[in-house]
Amino acid sequence: MSSMTSHGPTEHVIRRRVFYIPGYDPIHPRRYRELYRKEGAAQAAISGYEIALKAKPAADTFGWHAASVIKGRTVQADVDVLIWSDIVRESMSQSIPATYGQLIRTAWVYISTGALRRLMWMRKGPVIAALYPIGMLLLQLVLAIALARFVGTTIMAGTQAGLGLVSEALLRDSIIFWPVFLIAWAAGLAAFVWVLRWFKSKDGRFFAYYLMHDYSFSARWRGANPPALEDRMTAFGDQIAAAFQTDVQEVLVVGHSSGAHLAVSILADLLRAGRIPADRPKLAFLSLGQVVPMMSFLPEAKRLRADLAYLSMQEALTWVDVTAPGDGCAFALCDPVAVSGVAPKDKRWPLVVSAAFTQTLQPETWKALRWRFFRLHFQYLCAFDNPGDYDYFQITCGPITLHDRYRGRAPSKSRIDVPASKYTSVA
Repeated sequence: MSSMTSHGPTEHVIRRRVFYIPGYDPIHPRRYRELYRKEGAAQAAISGYEIALKAKPAADTFGWHAASVIKGRTVQADVDVLIWSDIVRESMSQSIPATYGQLIRTAWVYISTGALRRLMWMRKGPVIAALYPIGMLLLQLVLAIALARFVGTTIMAGTQAGLGLVSEALLRDSIIFWPVFLIAWAAGLAAFVWVLRWFKSKDGRFFAYYLMHDYSFSARWRGANPPALEDRMTAFGDQIAAAFQTDVQEVLVVGHSSGAHLAVSILADLLRAGRIPADRPKLAFLSLGQVVPMMSFLPEAKRLRADLAYLSMQEALTWVDVTAPGDGCAFALCDPVAVSGVAPKDKRWPLVVSAAFTQTLQPETWKALRWRFFRLHFQYLCAFDNPGDYDYFQITCGPITLHDRYRGRAPSKSRIDVPASKYTSVA
C-alpha cells in the first residue's frame, strides 16, 4: 500500500467508542486514566483546544468519559481499558529460581528457532531490550556468587588469623575446621540469597524480572496464546462488537506494545464472524509501539500470522501503525505484516507512519527523555511539543475519523517491509 485512498467526504465525529488494549503490564488500569488526564491537558494547552475527563460509574469494565472542543466542534468519547493485567500478574508470580529457569527456556526458544538472529536483521533496539534482562539477571547472579565467596573466605581467613595459624593447612587440620567451614558456608549462602532478593525488590528500577517475565510469556508457548488469554480476547471481542450497536460514528481500537498483536487477532475474529456492520459506525485500528515480530517470528504463532494476513486485506477498517525510531522497545517502522512474511498480493494495511520523536519533541524534551527507554515506549500516549498529524488525544477524542486524518498520507519512506521471518505457516 503506497498511500491511503483519498476520495470521499470527510465525516465529523460527534461520539466515539475507544477500546485501549495495554501491553504486558501488571499495573492497575487507573494509571492509563491518569496518564490520559495529565497528558491530554498538556496537549490541549500546546495545541489550543479543550479536553476534559470524568470517571465512569462502577461497572464491569474500567474506563472514562472524555469530552473535547476542537475548532468549534464538540466530541464525546467513551474509553474502555480492556484489562488483562491479572493474567500478567499471575505469569509474574515466579520465585527467583523459577525466573532463572525462564531465562534459560526463553533464551533457548529464541536462539534455537533462529528468531533472535532474524529479529536483529530489522531493529537492534528491541532485541537489545530482549537481551537486557538476560544480561542483567546473569550479572546479579555473578554479584551474588562473588559476595557469597567473599563472606565465606573472610570468615575462614578471620578464624585462621584469630587462632594465630600461619597457614590454611593448619586450620584445615584443626578440630574447629568443619564447624567454621559450615558457618562460613551458611553465611555465604545467606549473602547470596540476600543479594538476589535485594535486586528483585528493586526491580522497579532495574526492570530485569519484569522484562524476563514479558519475553518468557511469549516464548513459553513458542508464539501461541495461552488458553486464559484466548478466553479473555474472546470477551474483549464481545465488548467491541457491542459498541457497534450504539450511537457512535467511530469505534477505535488502540493496541499498545504487545496489546497490538492481541488487537490484530481480536479484530480478525470479529471480521471473519461478520460481527462488524459494513456501513456504520466506522472501524479504526491504531497500533502503537508494536512488538509484533517478537511473537510472529516464533514457530507456533500460526494464528497471529493468519490474522495479520487477513486483517491487512480488509476494506472494512482503517489500520494505522505508529512507531518511532527513538523508541528502542518497539520494532520501529517495521511493517508487521510484511516482515512476518505473510503479506498477500492485495494487502492494504497497515499504513506505517513515524511519530518522529526528534521532530515532534523539542530538543530539551528529547534530551530529557532519550535515555528513559520505558518512558519513551509510552510517549505515544503522551503530549508532543510539535504533534504534526499524530495527536493521540485528537485521534481518540477529536472530530475527525482515523481514516480521514490519514487520508492521502504516504507511508514512511524509512519503513521496513522485507520478509524476515523463518516461519510463515498460518493457522
